Amino acid sequence: MSIRETELKLQGLRCAGCVSKVEKALFAVYGVSEARVNLTDRTALVTGTASTEELINAIETIGFGAELPSVQSNSATISIPGMNCASCVGKIEKALLNITGISASVNLADKTVTAETNDASSIQLYTQQILEQLENVGYPGVVLDLGEASYEQQEADDKRRYHYLLKHTWIALGLGVPLMVWGMITGEMSVNNTQQQLAWGVVGILTGWILVVSGGHFFTGMWQSLKHRSANMDTLVATGTGAAWLYSMMVVLFPQWLPESARHVYFEASAMIIGLINLGHALELRARGKTSEAVKRLLGLQAKTARVVRHGQDLDIPVSDVQKGDIVRVRPGEKIPVDGCVTEGESYLDESMLTGEPIPVAKSVGDTISAGTINKNGSLLFTAEKVGSETALAQIIAMVKKAQSAKMPIARLADKISSIFVPAVILIALFAASIWFFFGPEPRIAHMLVVTTTVLIIACPCALGLATPMSVMVGVGKAAELGILIRKGDALQQASKLTTLVLDKTGTITEGRPTVTQIITHESFTEARLLTLAASLEQASEHPLAEAIVESGKQQASELSAVKNFQAIPGHGVSGQVDTHNLLLGNAKLMADSHIDTSVFESQSVKLAEQGQTPMYFAVNQQLAGIISVSDPIRSDSKTAIQRLKQLGIKVVMLTGDNKLTAQAIAKQADIDEFFAEVLPGDKADHVQQLQHQKHTVGMAGDGINDAPALAQADVGFAVGSGTDVAIESADITLMGSSLHGAADAIELSRATLRNIKQNLFGAFIYNSLGIPVAAGILFPFTGMLLNPVIAGGAMALSSVTVVSNANRLRFFKPSNKI
Repeated sequence: MSIRETELKLQGLRCAGCVSKVEKALFAVYGVSEARVNLTDRTALVTGTASTEELINAIETIGFGAELPSVQSNSATISIPGMNCASCVGKIEKALLNITGISASVNLADKTVTAETNDASSIQLYTQQILEQLENVGYPGVVLDLGEASYEQQEADDKRRYHYLLKHTWIALGLGVPLMVWGMITGEMSVNNTQQQLAWGVVGILTGWILVVSGGHFFTGMWQSLKHRSANMDTLVATGTGAAWLYSMMVVLFPQWLPESARHVYFEASAMIIGLINLGHALELRARGKTSEAVKRLLGLQAKTARVVRHGQDLDIPVSDVQKGDIVRVRPGEKIPVDGCVTEGESYLDESMLTGEPIPVAKSVGDTISAGTINKNGSLLFTAEKVGSETALAQIIAMVKKAQSAKMPIARLADKISSIFVPAVILIALFAASIWFFFGPEPRIAHMLVVTTTVLIIACPCALGLATPMSVMVGVGKAAELGILIRKGDALQQASKLTTLVLDKTGTITEGRPTVTQIITHESFTEARLLTLAASLEQASEHPLAEAIVESGKQQASELSAVKNFQAIPGHGVSGQVDTHNLLLGNAKLMADSHIDTSVFESQSVKLAEQGQTPMYFAVNQQLAGIISVSDPIRSDSKTAIQRLKQLGIKVVMLTGDNKLTAQAIAKQADIDEFFAEVLPGDKADHVQQLQHQKHTVGMAGDGINDAPALAQADVGFAVGSGTDVAIESADITLMGSSLHGAADAIELSRATLRNIKQNLFGAFIYNSLGIPVAAGILFPFTGMLLNPVIAGGAMALSSVTVVSNANRLRFFKPSNKI
């Protein structure tokens, strides 16, 4: 049974006597080795093998309460059901600017606001302030729990909303279509006698009922918007349909007030527009639901329960109750519930859902495993190391959601236009109405009404507002399916512009698992002795080459000696003291700085380097003892991935701290035309900057701590998923797999996403640019016809559906064939 620390939040703790009682109760629990109760923050920190359930029961037995502390997040997501168009987004963003201390991102595609703060303890306060601001501007919100249950609830809500919209579509069209057919067949839709007045009066009452029942949400939305002195999509729809109905009712009730030519009724327009827009929203909602499928699939990877071993028994518990240090058993075919390290057993794990790599990965004692992966055949025992929101899968889901909510630079133009669009449209409609009223042909009033209604209906900026966020949501989700995690939304756009990709050598182009290939000794040193001393020295180093030497040294000696005064000299090598020997291990520069002659091994060193190996000189007590040569072979698919990058028009450059000959050999094997050798870790970022000064848009791919500055400097940083946390945190895009094909996939996908966004924006701009003038009657002098408001309603609904459907095409994106 493993030892672990468990923190508990206590209730009812009031005095020092209470502290004593709780500590006494905890020590009475079998397996507790230490218990510290803090009266100030009312917590208990318990060390031992006892389960959380046993500790809580012991505390509750003496009359106090206990629970696990809630994990605080620094972000919150709020759903805003009433956000329907880009104009709404502008108002919400403006309102949230009043709250200092948070960064908020508004996403029209999934109708949410995501807020982040550096102070996790204040997120609840900020969330309340956001809710108040949303309420103040007429867009009430609901805080979402981004778990699987929340998505299931959201799906259920969307399904209900979809059926509601369909129901009211058919109600509205049930009246509108027969009326339209009647008008097309008979052409008689005027009020010229009492009989027609009565008939159209009944139709008017039915149409009014439809406006209330099927179109009520538009009028409610308009009223809420007007209360806050603003306008949105609902304002346009409600004003247009309401004006058509009011005019028609005036014709029915007071036909004598109007000339005979102006006694046309437009009840079919009101009913048809309400029906068509409801249908458009239903189709849009259905298509929109598919954009979040990637996140739903990731959530579906999470196991619901875990089988932990406690007191020699297997217990099935909810995965949320798993504690760090728990021993977890996983049988064949089961999902790994949390991240951990294998302590017993061997198996193959399907990690394709995280890395995009289809081949199962062998796991044995000492290997790390991730939540959400699937155990294929063997049984495993592992120690839980990361649970809850700490697991790689949970962080991936959070990262994908954050990236989906991010705004790309290309969206700023659409945002600026959309923020003033609705007021501008209302002014255009009023201007067009005045032109028709004062200068138009008879019947002026009827023409004025048709033009005003049509402009208001056709000009809704829904398509413009959805153009970018829909594509980003689908693109980021598709990237996650391919094992590509996009940490920043604008990286998706920047990656499409890359002209140069800089690659670190070790662990990026090469396997990152070097091995000792040759040892050449000098004078009285044997290979075994030299390797044992070198391995003892390198124990304190974290460099991949050091790991290879230590591994080989352990095979020679059962126990390595301790190292003192160890020093890593970046870009040169290491030094230290083992037993009574002063040792140096590194490149020729390190030896030259210590005045050690290496000429005796110069030819062997050149020959090894030309073979792609890394020769390192080893000196003992200022005397050259020999050469240890380490080889790190290139990955089997590095060459084909680099060829793919070249076909994409990307210039590939390699950076390495290795000597020039070794770098040249690796570059030749990988088909890289340009490389920089003997680059110190601190200089990698400078090389990236130099390329940027040469007008290149530079990407950087690396996996080590020393790559972090260069990854941050690059226009787009790609962290190889097998790399360090520092590298991943410094990068814009994380490749969960270790193959460079991931970088090529990311660039191809970013180009496809940006192309999709441009198609959406172009379509939306063209739609509004052409639709408004046509609706205003610009073609009337040439054709004698005005655009029917019903056609305008259908076009408006279709424009949004088109944008959403086009964005969903990205779900079928496939990278080009890997050569």
